[in-house]
Amino acid sequence: MAVSPVLVIKTVGDSAVCVRARLYDDFVEHEIVLNSVLAYWWANNLPPVVKFLELFESVIKRTINELMPHKGLKLKYELKANNDLEKASDLEISLIEIEADDVGFKIDGKQLILKGLSKVSEEFEASEVVKTVEKTIETPDIVLKKYQEMNK
Repeated sequence: MAVSPVLVIKTVGDSAVCVRARLYDDFVEHEIVLNSVLAYWWANNLPPVVKFLELFESVIKRTINELMPHKGLKLKYELKANNDLEKASDLEISLIEIEADDVGFKIDGKQLILKGLSKVSEEFEASEVVKTVEKTIETPDIVLKKYQEMNK
C-alpha cells in the first residue's frame, strides 16, 4: 500500500497559519505570521484578502517543493468572502485537492477561517463572494534544479 503525502493547514491561535507537508518521517513546515503581514498590507493600502490568498498559495507551493521537488502544483479550493475580495475582511478557504506532479496529497485541516483581515470598518453592502479556484503553479527550472541538487 502506497503512502500518500499529507498537507496540514492549521491556525496557531489568532496570530499565525501553519502549513506543513509530511511524507513518512520527513516534513517541512512554514508559518504565516498574520500580525506582521497584516501590518504591512494595511500600511501600504493593499487588499488583505487578495494578498493573503497570494501568500497562502505561495507558502503551500514552497512547503511542498521543499519536501518533494516538483514542476507543477495543482491547487483546487473554494473560497468564501464577506465582500468583493478587494474589500473583504473575512475569508473562508476550503481546500479540495492538491497535487504535485500528479501525486495527490491527503489534506488535514481542509478549512481555514480568518476574520478581521481588513482594518477598514466601512459600512458596506453585504455581497458575499463564493467561488472555486483551480490553478497550476509552475516551479521555475532554476529552483527545481536547486532542490534536486540539495536532495542528492
